[in-house]
Amino acid sequence: MYQHSVRINRLKCVGCISCIKSCPTEAIRIQNGKAKILDERCVDCGLCLSVCPHKAMVSVTTPLSDLGRFKYNIVIPSTTLYSQFRGLVDIADIYAGLYALGFDAIYEEAKAAEILAEAVSRHIHSPNAVFPVISCTCPVVPRIVSVLYPNLIENLSPFVPSNELAARIAKQEFCETVGVPGDEVGAYYISPCAAETTHMKNPCGIEKSSIDGVIAVRDVYAHLLNFVGKSSSLPEHQRSIVHRAGAFGLGSAVIGGLSAAVGTEHYLALDGISDMIQCFDEIDNDRIRNLTFVEAMACKGGCVGGPLTFENQFVAKNRNRRLQYSQPRIALEADEHVQKYIDSDMLRYDKPITPHNIMKLSDDVVEAMKMMDKLEEVNKRLPGLDCGSCGSPTCRTLAEDIVKGQAVEMDCIFKLRDKVRQMAQEMIDLANAQKRG
Repeated sequence: MYQHSVRINRLKCVGCISCIKSCPTEAIRIQNGKAKILDERCVDCGLCLSVCPHKAMVSVTTPLSDLGRFKYNIVIPSTTLYSQFRGLVDIADIYAGLYALGFDAIYEEAKAAEILAEAVSRHIHSPNAVFPVISCTCPVVPRIVSVLYPNLIENLSPFVPSNELAARIAKQEFCETVGVPGDEVGAYYISPCAAETTHMKNPCGIEKSSIDGVIAVRDVYAHLLNFVGKSSSLPEHQRSIVHRAGAFGLGSAVIGGLSAAVGTEHYLALDGISDMIQCFDEIDNDRIRNLTFVEAMACKGGCVGGPLTFENQFVAKNRNRRLQYSQPRIALEADEHVQKYIDSDMLRYDKPITPHNIMKLSDDVVEAMKMMDKLEEVNKRLPGLDCGSCGSPTCRTLAEDIVKGQAVEMDCIFKLRDKVRQMAQEMIDLANAQKRG
């Protein structure tokens, strides 16, 4: 069963239309005074989490108590985690805090991002590349392409998201080093984004995710804050990791950072789901040309703008830049760890990403054609104002809901108003007729 990363707290939901008007795939309806998510349309971008004024949209993540599920626990800190802490000078402080939480090993997503950046750099110079190559580091990207832009599926990067690659490498190296079976090791990602839960449970293009839990950045913030500036007194093994990322890896938390690591001049860096859709529209219609690489992230600013973060995205972006300056600019083509995995199958998707038709009205072709004709007829009768007051984001989606039997025309307040006026006039006419009689 498909499991999304956002749930609705019906006690807090008041039936306002903030969420339905902002959803990029028209996946939310207001029914019986409460919001409802249509599973077949949702791409888990998490925008509804940010726009809901009543905090009725709730992200689904893994609690820290889940760590007891495995004998050994590996943590994958997201590239944006370090930028959440004011006054952080030494990233080793965060390592110390993560070890104190009970993790046995740390593998940075930023290091996996460096491997992927080098892999993409090679890919765009290969004869197999379809331009522009679209990055898949953000898990929303392949989903929204499969739903809205099936023609661009072949443009998607063949490489898995950086957190997935980090989990694969971390598990393999830990099992080889410690000498334990893989089923005793769990990999937990500390995430700024709700979409990672969906990636873990229902990965796109992957048979089974190597990530076993997704923990929100804000759920570990308070604990890690206690270690900022205080870990220097701890033994080295409690504040160090084996493969430490450099400036390029840390920079991938901010939009444009991955493009800088890839090293191409002909690129677009898209942040925010609305701008992403606008540019994908133009790429799909061949209005933007001569592009080599498209770096796309659903959250504004990149991962630093994720809905599960603690810090303001602009503050976090500034901190990320300062942390980058403090790290070495590793030559990726000469880094031993990067080169060890650059040709590994672990970088690639397990299966093809396929189109997902959200507009299918029926499995029966003849019935679907009849429903489409009826949809067009109903849509012509609606006012075309797309106000959302009916509980559907547009008049066309209301027509679709009516055809599917999930709504009626009187849900439109303008149609209802006209009907009430007509009934009122009929009652007046009837009363006048009775007086004359």
